[in-house]
Amino acid sequence: RAEIPQAYSLDQNYPNPFNPTTSISFTLPEASDVTLEVFNLLGQKVATIADRHYNSGTHTVQFDASRLASGTYLYRLSTENFTETRSMMLIK
Repeated sequence: RAEIPQAYSLDQNYPNPFNPTTSISFTLPEASDVTLEVFNLLGQKVATIADRHYNSGTHTVQFDASRLASGTYLYRLSTENFTETRSMMLIK
């Protein structure tokens, strides 16, 4: 039986820097409604990668930034009980 994670976590995207796609993994200790969004450095939302219910465990989503300009972006994982933000770099 798989171990149930003890804590929420948001991993660094891989690869980073990336062009134009990257993977973002996160871990949930319990089933949760998850929103994973990408923002530019002005705080404007440029993408929603995930907005749905996930079971507990580790999940990986793909982000395609082919329509975005090169630069640094922030990605934020939000659930009812947890929020974390990390940065990633897109180089075209």
